[in-house]
Amino acid sequence: MSEEAPTLPEELLLLALDPQRGRPFCRNRYLEFGMAGAALAELDLQGRISESRGKVTVDQPLPPHDLVLAQVLELLPAPDKKKFAGGVGAPHWIRRNGRTVEGLYLDQFVDADVLTRETRRFAGLLPYHRHPAGARNWSAQARDRFSAAEAAGFPDPRGRALAALVTTVGLYRFVARGGGKPRAAMRQLVREEWTAHAVHRTIQRDRAARSGGGGGGG
Repeated sequence: MSEEAPTLPEELLLLALDPQRGRPFCRNRYLEFGMAGAALAELDLQGRISESRGKVTVDQPLPPHDLVLAQVLELLPAPDKKKFAGGVGAPHWIRRNGRTVEGLYLDQFVDADVLTRETRRFAGLLPYHRHPAGARNWSAQARDRFSAAEAAGFPDPRGRALAALVTTVGLYRFVARGGGKPRAAMRQLVREEWTAHAVHRTIQRDRAARSGGGGGGG
């Protein structure tokens, strides 16, 4: 983990959390999906996984130097498992592992004092957590990096992947210059970036399931 060169899931988490209140600007369920998608995007950029027709396969099973990303890689089926010889469905994997992936990165940031952890109780019973900024608050730097990339038109693959994920989880109006709804170009990015598109499909199915319309498989 590096302040100068954070991974995509680290960057997304920094953009998503309100530094004062410690809660996401978007729905937490959608952030979970986004974190899983961001981890896939990072592994893809590093050449460790690939995607074809919605299926993700592991190409380089050796773990990356990033210990948290190595744990994420272990959540994907190894290439020698016959059951997953054709890969695992990206939306299916995102839906099943989103909470785990988000938890790994929250723990990492708490351990590094980038975030703090406050435990509260809903109705005095059910515990839940808030994660305000810690002593090493990196939120402002993350926003500056996003604004600079936006001003340049997101010219590199990493910037485009992050912009697409920010858009699909509902963070765009909180982090973009001037706020507002995502422009047509941003919505097009979601369709072009396979990880963001998989997150978008997962969110759509989650919405349908919650409204009683059924979720479908991944």
